[in-house]
Amino acid sequence: MPQRFRTAALLTAGVTACAGLALPVTAHAATVTCKPNYFKRTFYANTGLSGTPKKTDCDDAINQNYRSASPLSGIAKDNFSMRWTVTRDFGSGGPFAFAAESQDGIRVYVDNVRKIDLWKNVATTQKKTLNLTIPKGKHTLRIDFAAWTGNANVKFSYAPRTSATVDKTAPLTPTGIKAGYSATTLKSTVSWAKSPEMDLAGYRVYRRLKGTATYTKVAQTTATSYADTPPATGQVFYYEARAYDKAGRESTGTADMPVTTVDRTAPAQVTGLTALGTTAGNSLGWQASSADVDHYEVWAAPAGGQDPDGPELVLGTSYTDPVADAGTAYTYTVRAVDASANVSPASAPVTVARPVASTTPAPASLRGEPLDAFTELNWAPADASAPAPTAFHIYRRTAPTGAWALVGTAGASDTSYEDRSAPKGSAFYFVAAVDDAGTESAPSAAASVSRLTPATATGPLAPQLTLVSSGTTRSPIQIGIKPGAGDEGRLLSHYTWDISGACGDSGAQTTTAAAISWTPTYNGPCAVTVFAVDAYGRSGAQGTSLEFMVNR
Repeated sequence: MPQRFRTAALLTAGVTACAGLALPVTAHAATVTCKPNYFKRTFYANTGLSGTPKKTDCDDAINQNYRSASPLSGIAKDNFSMRWTVTRDFGSGGPFAFAAESQDGIRVYVDNVRKIDLWKNVATTQKKTLNLTIPKGKHTLRIDFAAWTGNANVKFSYAPRTSATVDKTAPLTPTGIKAGYSATTLKSTVSWAKSPEMDLAGYRVYRRLKGTATYTKVAQTTATSYADTPPATGQVFYYEARAYDKAGRESTGTADMPVTTVDRTAPAQVTGLTALGTTAGNSLGWQASSADVDHYEVWAAPAGGQDPDGPELVLGTSYTDPVADAGTAYTYTVRAVDASANVSPASAPVTVARPVASTTPAPASLRGEPLDAFTELNWAPADASAPAPTAFHIYRRTAPTGAWALVGTAGASDTSYEDRSAPKGSAFYFVAAVDDAGTESAPSAAASVSRLTPATATGPLAPQLTLVSSGTTRSPIQIGIKPGAGDEGRLLSHYTWDISGACGDSGAQTTTAAAISWTPTYNGPCAVTVFAVDAYGRSGAQGTSLEFMVNR
């Protein structure tokens, strides 16, 4: 009986991934369909591979030793031939090694181009190894074998060369990337198509947070899917897969696939909680927690007790408790809450007592007016029959329920105060009278002031001028204006300007535009001077002048 041998290494090298161009076959051969990457094998009763094949079947590897026996019933032990063909996907291609040995003749073709030619009748087995580069994609291998007389054996294998010094070709990017997320398991499932690379070592899965450019490797696997547990923060994460080969080279990443996680992560604990007792209430302030905070819960209770009516909900990072009993110590904690109702741990507690107000009357008729360098506060003089104050304390906050902060002190006979640190936007004020024991009165009624700009100590800087056109007596002088260097963020109301000289006199003019246009009466030397004016009508201390010549 004929004997046949197979080698596991050859099976691995020969069948790990295939597809491609089919060679013409007989009607009998065309009915045979082989598994992917298997060879289609045909037997001929002549050495010319001609005529109708005696048999067509499939072969997972080429490794036969018939010695001096017939390879098949109906075929003589001498003067027969065989052909193997396979079309497969070589992925990114690269360096390969072809190994052929036979007695008698063997020829190896790639896409019908002969690569190995040992076509002769020999008395001993002949061998050849060929290193070659295969282009990426699908290619057809054809191996022809002829046995003339004597012993017959044939063996062929092909495999990628995986040394990093030889293989300079990165794998193809995986295809078919998909990603999904389960709100029940809190896991992302990422999957992709199997790579055709013959030297594939595995895959790496990367993740990044939306809005960032940094990828984190979350898995290295030989499978074509992976289940990851991203942070359950309600944020969007992107996944991509990359193939890597035995030479250590990595493919480019697939398209990023987004998943939106559920938010099961509480905000960070509130820190920096401070408290100030005023006669207007206990004022609290703290550092902002995580970026996803929706609001804060402020818990208050008499020291050693429980909050009787639950927390106050606060949108900002400060709060004044206006109902705390005067003279009673209260303990406060703050918790951050996000839009998914996750609640942070409580802050460290603070304890403060709202002071009992003195009998000194509170200032009356408090009002405020925004000016360029400050916000001016005024109140009515104290009643001469009432206890005289020794000073006044001025408090400010920037939110209707925010924390009050002491911003200044006025003298006993003063009825006004200049807040030179007044912020842009809304601010709220109250004033308390201070008696000779340092105790504050009840707060005045609050006054609110809205500013277009922060209080600014100095006027606008000298503007920057550009001569666009020096003009003629028939065309206008054109000057471009920009805020002074360093003044770009200041809100300006307008510019004042005048042009004078031999060219004529424009007189004092104003413009809200970033340009001046004026037609001179005469030709000759001329000069323009421009001052910037802020939102509250204050002109800069210095203007900018520009001299030029008006032509006819």
